[in-house]
Amino acid sequence: MLIIGRPALVISEFQRGIVDPAVSRLPALAEQAASRDVGARIGVLAEAFRAAGLPVVHAIIEHRPDLVGLRANSALSAMAIKRRTMIAGSVDVEVPEPATPREGDLVSSRATGLTAFYGTDLDAMLRLTDTRVLVVAGVSTNVAIPGLALEAVNRGYHVVLPEDATAGASAETHRFMLDNFLAMVTRITTVDEVVAELKAGAGAGDAGP
Repeated sequence: MLIIGRPALVISEFQRGIVDPAVSRLPALAEQAASRDVGARIGVLAEAFRAAGLPVVHAIIEHRPDLVGLRANSALSAMAIKRRTMIAGSVDVEVPEPATPREGDLVSSRATGLTAFYGTDLDAMLRLTDTRVLVVAGVSTNVAIPGLALEAVNRGYHVVLPEDATAGASAETHRFMLDNFLAMVTRITTVDEVVAELKAGAGAGDAGP
């Protein structure tokens, strides 16, 4: 059994400024997300969680227009400042279909930092929905997902990774991170296996104190 405890789906940074080839400043990552059909797989997961009455959380980047809170202390932050990417209200921050938030979904927005828990209400939202297990999908397996997984484990959550609903900057880096990092902190699986467990009722009655 993969899911032991009440789960939530956390969708990492699946936004047009990252995964849409027409606007992304990360074309290799956008190509990988498209070639792996990550959006469609996220859609399948999200519908399965909604059908089971379980939380669907969209962890998104949404920088302030005045860039307050951003420092050029990493290559990603420097690029965001120089190119003014992922600004609140811009096309960059939109979540494309079929991963677009639906009524009842939760959205956790981050204005600064590189990981989903930093400076956000994500941990509080998860705890207040009695979540014990995070099923993580989205991008990227280079930076955001490893950071999210490690911080989740540090906070006491179990992390399940349906790897066919994720992508990295290349097939090689994706595989490297799975084998050398993510396998140490998550339970790696597939979308089909997660959906099968949800349909069998995994986690449905595990919202204890």
